[in-house]
Amino acid sequence: MADTRSDRGPAAIFSPRSIAIVGASTEPTKTGGRPVHMLRKHGYGGAIYPVNPKVDSVQGLPAFPGLNALPEVPDLVLVAVPGAAAVAALEQAASMGVGAAIVLSAGFSEAGAEGAALQDRLSAIARSSGMRIVGPNCLGAVGVPERAIGTFSVALEMQMPVAGRIAIVSQSGNVGSAALGLLAEAGMGLSRFIATGNEADVQASDAIGWLADDAGTQVILCCLETCRDGPRLTPARARARQAGKVVVMLKIGTSEVGQKAALSHTGGLAGSDRVFDAVFSCHGVVRVQSLEELVEVGTAVATIGSRHVGNRPSAAMIAASGGFGVMMADAAAAHGVGVNTLGAAAQARIRQALPLAAAANPIDATAQMSASPDVLETLLDAALGDDANTTVCLMLAMGMGIPRLRRVFTEAMTRVTARHPAKALIACISGPRDAVADLRALGIVCFPTIDAMMRGIAALGRIERTRAMPPQATEAIAPRPLAGSALRNEAGARAALGDAGLTFPRAVVVTNADEAAQSAARMDVPLAMKIMSPDIQHKSDIGGVALNVSGAEAARATHDRLIAAAAQHAPQARIDGVLASPMTSGGTELILGTATDPVFGPVVMVGLGGIFAEVLHDTALRLAPVTEDQAVEMLRELKAFALLNGARGRPPADIQAAARAVAALSRFAVRHAETVSEIDVNPLLVRDAGQGAVALDALIIGHAYPRQETAE
Repeated sequence: MADTRSDRGPAAIFSPRSIAIVGASTEPTKTGGRPVHMLRKHGYGGAIYPVNPKVDSVQGLPAFPGLNALPEVPDLVLVAVPGAAAVAALEQAASMGVGAAIVLSAGFSEAGAEGAALQDRLSAIARSSGMRIVGPNCLGAVGVPERAIGTFSVALEMQMPVAGRIAIVSQSGNVGSAALGLLAEAGMGLSRFIATGNEADVQASDAIGWLADDAGTQVILCCLETCRDGPRLTPARARARQAGKVVVMLKIGTSEVGQKAALSHTGGLAGSDRVFDAVFSCHGVVRVQSLEELVEVGTAVATIGSRHVGNRPSAAMIAASGGFGVMMADAAAAHGVGVNTLGAAAQARIRQALPLAAAANPIDATAQMSASPDVLETLLDAALGDDANTTVCLMLAMGMGIPRLRRVFTEAMTRVTARHPAKALIACISGPRDAVADLRALGIVCFPTIDAMMRGIAALGRIERTRAMPPQATEAIAPRPLAGSALRNEAGARAALGDAGLTFPRAVVVTNADEAAQSAARMDVPLAMKIMSPDIQHKSDIGGVALNVSGAEAARATHDRLIAAAAQHAPQARIDGVLASPMTSGGTELILGTATDPVFGPVVMVGLGGIFAEVLHDTALRLAPVTEDQAVEMLRELKAFALLNGARGRPPADIQAAARAVAALSRFAVRHAETVSEIDVNPLLVRDAGQGAVALDALIIGHAYPRQETAE
């Protein structure tokens, strides 16, 4: 459930005026000693209160026997004592009115039942008192501008991070520290750092929400192993989007083995990886696949400012080598970045400056770019001024290490970026570090390798694309129980989904051969006939489906054959009869479905349907509910969208009708979430534009067990 407490936590955690360390050690290398050592070394300006009843002083500071002996109520308490002693310290801190606490010590839910019970007590203290608790089993938090160090991380042992506008949120302390180290290597500054550990109270989603409101943070880098509370993550992402903050997400534990490891590491529940993709995309979160990419993309966002790569990026490429140009083009293709031929005017300018240059794209400036470095300005100006591509990529693997070239290249880039303030210039350069810093100061995005550059451009494009997307639907849908008949068989599912807005062909359920013959004669068209049973989900697997049944006698015989097949292959199944409906054909077949994710609840899916659904796996997924506009975007994501959009002379399909069906199904899933586990509509036959879409089969599966409420 979303946390609605009045929150003193962010100020107390990131900018405390005073910090108490319970379990403070005289040894600067120990868990309880490092925070004291680093706070003093890096110049924290607030009061530091070591709490240790066994000594009179800690690292030159007076020590106190307990929190109740302090001269004031501290804003933040760091807890470096284990188990029951940690619980006792937190109870005392809560009774004093402390704003926040960070439990650095381990031995809680990750350590078995006894530890889990202790962690439950921490959660109860936070709920009852309003004091925010980070951890346990965590690496803590850092407010960089305030030099407020609530961590024992060795990453800060030697030097304090430079203040900047990038924040790091990580469940894993070591992964977060590694990201911090990569950020420092890239020469970028940090605003906030928080590692949430076991998340007895403060979750990564809370931290994202806090940082959305933090004036000093522009980009939030998040390393997520799992999500314990889906509804708590949703408003945090929405706050970040509304505040114009970019969230770059590394979700680890995507494989089955990785998900099991995440479970054992943090005690959390790993949801479906595809659902996480859907959750991120609908709120403008850009997902990356590695720690290096996380930092590269975060750095790019912090550098690019108001410049654009376009929501479908393409690149004009400049290199002093044809080989590098080919490598850039290959990497662009691999990451979906377009490479368009420059316009005639731009090519003419390039050839005038360098007659031997290949000017189409990639632009092969040859070794002349080094011999006559002043021509770089002309090449860049021509490429940036051309509309064929959304951005310009420059290979700088060599020149910036040579003082003569570096000066001329930097001056040229200074002038052209000033002339083209809206278009992004991307450089492939790994050093020297001060040269990279100079380029970033000009708003030039720098990547260390060709692959990283194209991968990063693609990510920047996704950010622009998701920013332009409408926010996820927030329609309030009142829950309602679903009649048992809807769960019993296809006839019941058709009736329930028909009432919800989906269209089905007319159908009757017959219970004997005579009724089958009479229905066939009355309808007087070829029929589809299916066995009806609450115990047989996949009717075709047992020979329970017959198509193109023509005439009364054929219907009579088919009825008996279907009943006999069920008796042979599913002798214990309850039989409700046979469903008969007119054969329907023509159009493009889609599959629609919903499922209930254990973390985020109902999700809706659409994909290429019919016999190819399980072979091609061409599907799009969103959290439910979705609007019709969002359903159209889902359809556009499909590789098979060309089939709907009139490929190879086919008439376009009724895309709006398909979108209405997806949206209606998503609302149905949310309305009946307490009853329904899964829905399968396959196929949905989408006819030509203006002719609608009709569902030919439907299955609704209820929850096997009562659903449990998500814990706070």
